Amino acid sequence: MNIRNRVEKLRELMQENQMDAYIIPSFDAHQSEYIAEHWKCREWISGFTGSAGTVVITLNDAGLWTDGRYYIQAEKQLENSGIRLFRMVDPGVPFYSEWLADVLHEGSVVGFDGNVFSIDMVKKMEEDLKAKGIVLKMDQDFIGDLWEDRPEIPKGSIFTHDVNYAGKSRVEKLNEVRAEMKNKGANYYILTSLDDIAWLLNIRGNDVPNNPVAIANVIVAEHKCYLFIDSCKVPALVKSELEAEGIEVKENDEIQTFLENLSHEDVVILDTNKTNIRLFNAINKKTKKIESPNITTNLKAIKNDVEIKNLKWCEIKDGLAMVKFIKWLKHFVDKEEITEIMAEEKLEDFRSEQEGFVGPSFDTIAGYKEHAAMMHYKANQESQHTLNNEGLFLIDSGGQYYDGTTDITRTIVLGKLTEEQKRDFTLVLKGFIALSSVKYLYGATGSNLDVLARQPIWQYGLDYKCGTGHGVGFFLNVHEGPQSIRNTNHVTLEKGMIVTNEPGIYLEGKYGIRIENMMLVVEDEKTEFGQFMKFEAVTYCPIDLAGINKDMLTESEKQWLNNYHQEVYTKLAPYLNEEESAWLREETKEIE
Repeated sequence: MNIRNRVEKLRELMQENQMDAYIIPSFDAHQSEYIAEHWKCREWISGFTGSAGTVVITLNDAGLWTDGRYYIQAEKQLENSGIRLFRMVDPGVPFYSEWLADVLHEGSVVGFDGNVFSIDMVKKMEEDLKAKGIVLKMDQDFIGDLWEDRPEIPKGSIFTHDVNYAGKSRVEKLNEVRAEMKNKGANYYILTSLDDIAWLLNIRGNDVPNNPVAIANVIVAEHKCYLFIDSCKVPALVKSELEAEGIEVKENDEIQTFLENLSHEDVVILDTNKTNIRLFNAINKKTKKIESPNITTNLKAIKNDVEIKNLKWCEIKDGLAMVKFIKWLKHFVDKEEITEIMAEEKLEDFRSEQEGFVGPSFDTIAGYKEHAAMMHYKANQESQHTLNNEGLFLIDSGGQYYDGTTDITRTIVLGKLTEEQKRDFTLVLKGFIALSSVKYLYGATGSNLDVLARQPIWQYGLDYKCGTGHGVGFFLNVHEGPQSIRNTNHVTLEKGMIVTNEPGIYLEGKYGIRIENMMLVVEDEKTEFGQFMKFEAVTYCPIDLAGINKDMLTESEKQWLNNYHQEVYTKLAPYLNEEESAWLREETKEIE
């Protein structure tokens, strides 16, 4: 079936069930950003492959709501589908439930699969739709009825993430969680987000591409912990190790009964943004519920000393792979055919040579010329460009290693640039340096600092339709909260947090430029005015000097870049051969 046929089949099911609208989000049963193939229902019904978006089908209309990262991509992928694009962060564009309240008649019925909707999402819909008396039916997995060759839920084995990497044992982590439960007056804690579960129990899996997590749920009690997971996924040695530390392994579907059997004396704490409505509705109605962000999220975000030490070594390995890749690319781009996919695969080859490499941390974005203007472009055999010795090539990539997760973007100059390209490259660099070099008082949040990276770009009437940076997990998800550098994030940046710094300029039909490092939040001086903070770059890779208009840089910007490049050379050169080291010396030479 093509997309139009799928939508029509869905509408037939809706009519049979007297339903006026049906909603398909991007999520799985754990509110994950990146999901296993089984849950890619929104992609199946729409053809849109971005990681974020919601499709709403009514009996005579259809729309996709997505954010600014995907506008260009969504326009292309929705063409001829009959599904309209709603640019959800643009002024005046209604949220999908607000739109439904406007277009549906009194008493209409809206359906969705409650497994993939969080409690908060349902509350928002109820609020938007109550004025019209619109009814929500939460147990309608219509896509499951239509998708004949739908992939199974993954059943990959889990494995232990050694404390030598993690820095804290699962017992230590569970004790920290229980102390917070006690503070909040709860004797049970429901945890459903996959990266939090992996972090808490020091386990990893391979159920989601690029994300070393396993499909499971957890309930922490005062003296026990229950891991709900398909038993076939737990090797005997791992099971005995978990059970020896008070973690009982139960079948995943037993969680419903467990929640139903809680008593009126029990108090459950849960994250309404992460827990799906089906599990929430299973909890005994007499059990008290405390709604609070996941306890583990803040604990996980602040890396311990062992994690930080491991990550810095991991970043050296990743930097070596990047340097070897850039050297190879610049040498061969005018000597042999190199496509976007070939470049992507070559970089993964260099990473795979590094000790402890497990796989990519996300699908590599390898965009040449106008392809780089799509922030989340994914090359394919039909659309990919062949690289030439001219213009700009953007490559955003990362690796999963046992000792860390990396995320780096470099825009590589392959040959002659226009003055406009050099200007824009330099503007991105100026924004990047402004955020990299800021000194700020403790208490600042991403919303306070986001403007620093944008200011040089704004001066030329340009902007980028996404945040400036995000948190990064430790051998976990490449996007990790609660912190980020964006104007809507109000989480204090704490010592030990990791954030990315990735301003960019994207001109549709022309080119895209992004420079990205990972940074560690560290303390600076303390004065009578308070504790000052700063960022320490933990990504080690040269920034292409050939893209820079030096006349646009201030002396302090030049000094920052020279200092950074000196550190890159010092960190990486000892592990390179003589030819590679000489090349890196040239790529990190001082600019005056």
